[in-house]
Amino acid sequence: MTRPFEVGVVVRDLELMERFYGDVLGCRAEHRSRVPGSIGGPAGLGGELVVVWLRVPSGGCVKLILPRSVPVAAPAAPWSAGRPGLSYLTFHLDDMDPVVAALPAAGARPLSDPVVVRARGRRISFWADPEGNAVELVDARGHDPGPGHSN
Repeated sequence: MTRPFEVGVVVRDLELMERFYGDVLGCRAEHRSRVPGSIGGPAGLGGELVVVWLRVPSGGCVKLILPRSVPVAAPAAPWSAGRPGLSYLTFHLDDMDPVVAALPAAGARPLSDPVVVRARGRRISFWADPEGNAVELVDARGHDPGPGHSN
């Protein structure tokens, strides 16, 4: 591989999703391109679309993809890791607390119950972004810091 991993997310509201991944998760818009149907069609992308590349602070990239014809809403079935296909995006953070605090106001809803789960020395939290895509947050603050320390 010659570059960090990229993942594409088809969206219905490009501005909303760009704000969500930028403002809340710290991704930085790096490039924006309109792909004509003459390229998008033969490439298997369904025709004309707009792509925004958002650089993840750790180096990867989330590509937000807006087709010319607005995609249909995702099924309302609850999210589950038991279904085949892409399930969620994972973001590793130093401290998820500020992100978790900002998510509801940004249109996300928690999928974890409790919202933050301690597991094997880490804390994890699953959320649905404003369009229902599952996002996992992970930080290494799940260990017991010992007496006299708060977490």
